Amino acid sequence: MTEQTNDDAPPMGHQTRTGRTATGARKAAAKNARSRAREFALQALYQHVVSGNDAAAIDVFTRDLSGFHKADAAHYDALLHGCIAEAGQMDALMEPLLDRTMERISPIEHVVLWIGIYEMRHCPDVPWRVVLNECIELAKEFGGTDGHKYVNGILNGLSPQLRATEVEADRGKKKPPSA
Repeated sequence: MTEQTNDDAPPMGHQTRTGRTATGARKAAAKNARSRAREFALQALYQHVVSGNDAAAIDVFTRDLSGFHKADAAHYDALLHGCIAEAGQMDALMEPLLDRTMERISPIEHVVLWIGIYEMRHCPDVPWRVVLNECIELAKEFGGTDGHKYVNGILNGLSPQLRATEVEADRGKKKPPSA
């Protein structure tokens, strides 16, 4: 009797994770239009922070990138222009929670934090936990090794201030019943 093998199966001891890359970030096919908009906004904002280029020029360049047509263009616009316009206010909000000076924060994590703060302030249709998770995913995919942990800590610290009612209601659901 011969043993049948499945050449498509992963090696013994390995699990396949559908929709994820080796680092745990979502694969492109698993991303929705808003997630893609966040990625393009991240790239554009990074260019703005690092090079100081004009938002309009960055916008034209970004819209010409491969895959932009799959992104939510309105959400991208709001993130790009809103984050640039409110950068000082957002930096002031996060500064009390930082464990280092603003200059020492990676430009990627800085921009991811802007995106998270902007969405928590201006996109009430996006639940706060979705904002948090999306920003963690961006930091995992584009940031340093533990940048996602830093982003999680800062945004989790700001969420009760930016989405008080929603966070309180959500966290209240998780309290164990008293005996």
